Amino acid sequence: MPVNSSVNRRIRRTLGVLAAPLPVFVLALPVAHAAAPAGAASARTALAGTAAPHLAAGAVRTGAVAADTPITLQISLTPRNQAGLDAFLRAVSDPASPQYKHYLTVTQYAQNYGATDAQVSALTTYLRGQGLTVGALTANHQTLAVSGTAAQAEKAFGVQLGTWHADGRDVFANTAAPTLPSDIASIVSSVAGLSNASQRTPNYHVQSQSQAAPHAGTVLTPTKARGGYNLTSPLAAGDNGSGQTIGLVEFSAYSASAVAAYNSKYSLGAAAATVVNVAGGTTDTSGSVEDELDIEVDNALAPKANVKVYEAPNSDAGEVALYAALVSADVPVISSSWGEPENQENNLTSDDADFKEAAAQGQSVFAASGDSGAKDDGSTLSVDYPASDPYVSGVGGTNLTVSSSNAWSSETGWSDSGGGQSDKWTTPAFQAPVNTSGHREVPDVSAAGGDSSPWYIDADGSWTDVWGTSAAAPNWAAFVADYNTAAGKAGKAKFGYANSFIYTVARSSSYNTDFHDIKSGNNGGYSAGTGYDEVTGWGSYNAAKFIANKL
Repeated sequence: MPVNSSVNRRIRRTLGVLAAPLPVFVLALPVAHAAAPAGAASARTALAGTAAPHLAAGAVRTGAVAADTPITLQISLTPRNQAGLDAFLRAVSDPASPQYKHYLTVTQYAQNYGATDAQVSALTTYLRGQGLTVGALTANHQTLAVSGTAAQAEKAFGVQLGTWHADGRDVFANTAAPTLPSDIASIVSSVAGLSNASQRTPNYHVQSQSQAAPHAGTVLTPTKARGGYNLTSPLAAGDNGSGQTIGLVEFSAYSASAVAAYNSKYSLGAAAATVVNVAGGTTDTSGSVEDELDIEVDNALAPKANVKVYEAPNSDAGEVALYAALVSADVPVISSSWGEPENQENNLTSDDADFKEAAAQGQSVFAASGDSGAKDDGSTLSVDYPASDPYVSGVGGTNLTVSSSNAWSSETGWSDSGGGQSDKWTTPAFQAPVNTSGHREVPDVSAAGGDSSPWYIDADGSWTDVWGTSAAAPNWAAFVADYNTAAGKAGKAKFGYANSFIYTVARSSSYNTDFHDIKSGNNGGYSAGTGYDEVTGWGSYNAAKFIANKL
């Protein structure tokens, strides 16, 4: 199968390089917005969570966006009572607290931390007054869909939208940070959709025809992967994802027949995945192998889980809508294998609010740590997003070796596995005991994703080897689905907010039985070692031991 060169070379089709500030959450109080008299001036405030993208060198300005061009926006509303939410998260993550793992429902989150009806009404009145159409409010009261023309969006948010050509694409972008009248600006944290320059990249690699010789090492089938991570006995006992849902973050459509062929070849008995179209879904199939890899890995390791493929346009607005949909649906386990350099991400504020909600609701969120080693942006020490968000568990890639009986034999850090220190997030509390850098460090955990332990899958109808941290994230998601099945049978709490639980277990006396500590390998900036490191995190899981020791 031809190499997906745009993926393997990690070409970033992102024109905007955003030096984003740390997410700032402002306590928004209900306001009543009265339209100013015609002709009256109104003070405006720039939105703290949104900046104008800086177009890369070489971008050629081609003009202005036509006034009647349709524009679709996702407006992120500022969460309320962040101090209260922080206190709740400390309690729900503390094994000594009576609130430990007693998570919120979406309704409870909306009532306590989402925008109020009065705030939504005030914002809606303003937007409709600018001629925009206001669509659905998400169940968490945190994201509002809005549509209209370019002229209406420019007027409402005080911006001009220009057009550029670069890297073979025609794009548009706002030339200044958006603003709102000061009396309602505190209700809105950010606006996505004023630019379509930024796109996410999947973290996978496909064997080319010139690489047709078998890989040295372990080519993963369901049997080898189950054996390597000690999942064989849990699956035989019925801890197989039954009753659980895994939500996959995807910005591409895929071939359902390829997935069906994989399931048939290995007699997995997995049900067909369900596609959930977000913000209109997508007809783009350029990342189809990513979807197929994610689904097939989950089918192999959690064959009875209900896999839902959340598909959205590959844009800032699509990303915001997708994460808002996942948290509003309270999907128990989430896996993302798409990312971009943290220093080019435009949605830090809005996404972080959704990930923080996911933690409060006990959703386990995993994301690939990237396939560009310690230099995710290609030139400087940098990390991949969303793996770097503190409420997301970043998953690095390893090279796994199994014995003749398919038991775990050894594991090393993959040289291209993303990892390092965030320049957007400070050290989170759960990481403080092992992190003195002052920065959030990634990854948190790891699993097979290197070129010496690729997965053998059906990719668009061709059987081939596929590897990357894209394979590692759904691997962990599948294990957590299996764990949740076992927890349900035992009457115990689900895995929940993953980073909190992972670091608690890893720092306990059972670390060396519940995890495989990976002590060798480097990613060009950091080296693996005993315990936590910025190449493999805490390492990979030992499923049977982990489940037995924790349940």
